[in-house]
Amino acid sequence: MLMRTVKPKKFLGQHFLTDFDIARRIADTVDVRPDLPVLEVGPGMGVMTQFLMEKPQPLKVVELDFESVEYLRKTWPQMEDNIIEDDFLKMHLQRTFDGQPFVLTGNYPYNISSQIFFKMLDNKDIIPCCTGMIQKEVADRICARPGTKAYGILSVLIQAWYNPEYLFTVEPEVFNPPPKVRSAVIRMTRNDTQALACDENLFRRVVKTTFNQRRKTLRNNIRPLLSELFPGADLSTFLTDPLFNLRPEQLSVEQFVDLTNRVSQLS
Repeated sequence: MLMRTVKPKKFLGQHFLTDFDIARRIADTVDVRPDLPVLEVGPGMGVMTQFLMEKPQPLKVVELDFESVEYLRKTWPQMEDNIIEDDFLKMHLQRTFDGQPFVLTGNYPYNISSQIFFKMLDNKDIIPCCTGMIQKEVADRICARPGTKAYGILSVLIQAWYNPEYLFTVEPEVFNPPPKVRSAVIRMTRNDTQALACDENLFRRVVKTTFNQRRKTLRNNIRPLLSELFPGADLSTFLTDPLFNLRPEQLSVEQFVDLTNRVSQLS
């Protein structure tokens, strides 16, 4: 009866979790930082929220769906002041806990999970830990190692700042409606990197540009970016380095930092 109260909305990418044991297991992923408050994204009908409420940390939830917000307020009136009716992607996260760091968690809408993690990266100084459930394919990419097919933009940008852990797989049957893909629960914990040893904005551009066509070498992929940054420059000598014979998925985070520095030295 509980699970039929709010109808999942396809345009919001909603797939409501119906298995309470899995919901508790996901909620328990925040236990690594019991000292920090928690922000849950997309609580829906609070299947996971109810277990987060049992924990000692302060808890806030952000939900865009007005119907879910109404349900949460009626079901857990004690959460009234901690329910944020807003779009997470548009939130000013510094204001969420008055500038205090917090753990980010949730059963994330699959259609915006990558955007959520890019926002996490933009706010990495106040999000030392992020956990939750996403599409298995995305989880595989985040946790992938160099030299594998899954290794890509998300792998490099997230692993530059976080240590990701693939925790467990979740099958489609425990959702309403069941998604057409498998899901996975991951945890990302900030590593010791305080600053990259390169221009961080250029680093992101280099990573995104070189992965545009995975099957091509760095030499072919990076040429358009170099031509844009240094119009008219003679790049022939620069591009003879053996590094440019590699494909982007072969480079570690450290090698992308090195590549970024080489590019910046062209100026």
